[in-house]
Amino acid sequence: MQLDDRHPSVVRIARYFTYDHLPPALQAVSKECHDLAEKMITTLPDSPELTTGLRKLLEAKDCFVRAALDEETSR
Repeated sequence: MQLDDRHPSVVRIARYFTYDHLPPALQAVSKECHDLAEKMITTLPDSPELTTGLRKLLEAKDCFVRAALDEETSR
């Protein structure tokens, strides 16, 4: 993710969208949110709304990953 010259709040939250530390099944879920976060960071200017949107996307990503984890453990 290209974060040069971005506001520190954007840089700080962007780091939580990494996914390569997860098992493959969870990576697939997390990558979708990473890709959307990257697109928003690339296309939108720094603002409180961008930071808030990324925070909410991060909350959603955490929920999606937990849902996939629940599905994986119920098998």
